[in-house]
Amino acid sequence: MNISERITYMNGKFIPESEAKVHFRDRSFKYGDGVFDMTRTFGHKIFKIEEHVERLYKSLNYLDIQINLSQKEMVDISLGVLEKNLHLIKNDEDYWVGQRISRGVDKVGGEQWDLDGGPTIIVECAPLPLKPRASLYESGIKVWTPSTRRTPFQSMSPRAKTHNYINLILGDNEVKRIDKDSWAILLDLGGNLTEGMGSNIFTVSNGVIYTPKSQHVLGGISRETVIDLAVKNGLKLVEKDIEVFEAINSDEIFLTSTSLCICPVTYFNGKKIGKNIFGPITSQLIDLYKKFVSFDFVDQYLKNLD
Repeated sequence: MNISERITYMNGKFIPESEAKVHFRDRSFKYGDGVFDMTRTFGHKIFKIEEHVERLYKSLNYLDIQINLSQKEMVDISLGVLEKNLHLIKNDEDYWVGQRISRGVDKVGGEQWDLDGGPTIIVECAPLPLKPRASLYESGIKVWTPSTRRTPFQSMSPRAKTHNYINLILGDNEVKRIDKDSWAILLDLGGNLTEGMGSNIFTVSNGVIYTPKSQHVLGGISRETVIDLAVKNGLKLVEKDIEVFEAINSDEIFLTSTSLCICPVTYFNGKKIGKNIFGPITSQLIDLYKKFVSFDFVDQYLKNLD
């Protein structure tokens, strides 16, 4: 076994990444019929793995995919994958750690639900994109709302973290034709903010923090962490429908995501937001988040600037 190659768990075995092969008739490849979840490490210590795995199993339940692993077993496998790969990164680097599960492989000539071998289960890790994203903490994120609207929750719940990301990808592709460095936040059918591809949005006006209602977005663990930290520290936070007009006229905007945790938004649909890159509420929440995880993730990114 090549000790310089990352190790992945696949269907009961820990194997080199290069040996982890997914069948071309796998339903996740054919239809996006699978779920996943993703957390990160801080100083090589995994963040809220139990909460991420719990969300994974809720997504599995929503899609009616059953696996023969308990949540504790999935946590232990995830920790095992991390442990087997830590020697491959530097002390100042960190990993994404994720679980990916599809319904399985269709039998040739079989009925639609006639699967061969059961679900495909993969647990993997990959280095965080520290260098490509470092500048976001120097200049902030530019957000655009594309014409592509978020799939309504009445059609498919965004709370399930599935492999079907086409709706979000279409929106992301659209805004990158405007600005290759911008991030998309899709609107719902009523014109209110929802979420982006792996990111949740918060606005701040007159000292009050606002974020879209939970039923319209994937309940990001980073999003929930920020909500908890805000409430516990006496900041007023409201979940509500947020129109573009309100966002443009906000004092501050920031995004949350697994890798970035909290990152300021400096432009929204081409409009400058706030006087400084880090507004006072955003800065306060970043400090609270750093203290909560006992790690300076902003400094980690900034050290990777060119």
